[in-house]
Amino acid sequence: MDIQEKIKNQLKEMREQLGAETKREEIILSPSDKREHGDYASNIAFRKAKLLHRAPLRLAEKIATEFKRDGVDHVEAVKPGFLNFFLCQDELGQVIHRIVKDPIHYGDLTIGKGKKVDIEYVSANPTGTLHLGHARGAAIGDSLSRIYKKAGYDVTREYYVNDAGVQRDHLAESIEARYLDLFGIDKPVPEDGYHGQEIVEIAKEIKEKVGDAYVTDSKKHLPEFKKFGGEKLLDAIKKDLHDFHVDQDVYTSEKAIRDRGDVTRVLEKLKPECYEKDGALWLNTTKDGDDKDRVLVKSDGSYTYLLPDIAYHNDKFNRGFDILVDLFGADHYGYVTRLKSSQKDLGHNPDNLKILLVQMVRLFKDGQEFKRSKRTGNAISRKELIEEVGVDAARYFFVSRSVDSHLDFNIDLAKKLGSENPVYYAQYTHARLCGILENGKKFFPLNYETDLLTSESEKNLLIKLKDYSKEIEGALKDNDPYRMANYIHSLSQQINEFYTKCRVLDDNNEQLSRERLGLVEACKDVLASALDLIGVSAPTHRYSDEKKED
Repeated sequence: MDIQEKIKNQLKEMREQLGAETKREEIILSPSDKREHGDYASNIAFRKAKLLHRAPLRLAEKIATEFKRDGVDHVEAVKPGFLNFFLCQDELGQVIHRIVKDPIHYGDLTIGKGKKVDIEYVSANPTGTLHLGHARGAAIGDSLSRIYKKAGYDVTREYYVNDAGVQRDHLAESIEARYLDLFGIDKPVPEDGYHGQEIVEIAKEIKEKVGDAYVTDSKKHLPEFKKFGGEKLLDAIKKDLHDFHVDQDVYTSEKAIRDRGDVTRVLEKLKPECYEKDGALWLNTTKDGDDKDRVLVKSDGSYTYLLPDIAYHNDKFNRGFDILVDLFGADHYGYVTRLKSSQKDLGHNPDNLKILLVQMVRLFKDGQEFKRSKRTGNAISRKELIEEVGVDAARYFFVSRSVDSHLDFNIDLAKKLGSENPVYYAQYTHARLCGILENGKKFFPLNYETDLLTSESEKNLLIKLKDYSKEIEGALKDNDPYRMANYIHSLSQQINEFYTKCRVLDDNNEQLSRERLGLVEACKDVLASALDLIGVSAPTHRYSDEKKED
């Protein structure tokens, strides 16, 4: 058992013995920010003093005196009633051994062992290019997939293809108009159609393929326009995502779900929770907190968007997934309650459907917000942003804020080669560690003991490395990878503080140099692992180019 868990469990037992147990109240044990405050600190005595009618400091002193020091060197009670825990050097010393023994799997959790999770993200309609909201969702979704896998889950990355409904009809009509235009036939793009250059290019490909065969009675060939255009745009999205180091495992077609009768079967199953009104069929979702009931079947007999989505989520549960994670745009707020309600009606646990609303992205350059591409006049696409700042910077910045927080993306900062840029800082730190190791191994064999690693910066690093799995667990609990970005930045800061304060290679102290090199290797391995969890590379050499490579 991890030492932090040992301490928390013992504090919990002591809380129970004192008669201060509160259901589901978590024991707070935080890493100390200063060496004089120990390695970990807890406010349990301060929080329980009033309940037990004791002075906080006296209660803290009692706990400190009676604490069993398994892996803990000593416990200190300080005003006004806090507990500081100082770990044994041997306990910290095991950290480096565990890391270097199996760096790839260090930090792995078993929380998800035997459980399957489906993470659906992006799922943009294949009618155009990916915008910045899609890009942020892609970065977050892929990072979450990596974190869930690190926690032991069997992870499936999924993309839901909206290939049924009126949007695809508008796509077909838009391609038709551009195709006819190539033959000098004036046919305007529909009001709800698509005007992007990609539509023109698809029309040109169709012309190259069939010539003028579709000109006569072009309406008859709308299914061909729809199928070809949809496939081309989806392929373009797949490539776009792949270039962003994002790949989904499964692409599920809405049309296929409809064609095999899933929607009809789900509708029949939901009828006991439905009622008719104004010729439409309504699902009772207000019983589960929705602001109003929702229409499933319109008065003209057509389905609303909601019904196929319900069938789709039912299908995912029926495929054997224990947890479903959906990343939706912020404008889908109203979908959360109604989807959970519908899945409950279908016999699934709604708590196992986790819906994350990815907030908007604003771009800033030269101190000003801008929204339009100078190249196209349209909104800035994911591809254009990557061309500007690189994959690594984009992915880091997209996950650097909580999912439910708006993100102001500073392009100037993302391109800056300096410590102000967090992704550059982290990558530079990793490259620095690699350089130290490469140079150090020429003079000293590595030693993974920690007897001499007693300075404040060294012990802080050891604790930071030890807490890696806790940060992963926290990111998993929050369903948010921003904690990993925070950990990466904090670890990089502590590494550079150590480098500044401690001379790694000292000809006059070989044993200390060897142990510090062992610490450097452990830091390098954990930093690389953490960067990988958010899909960011860990370069082995420093760079001084004006622009980072993808």
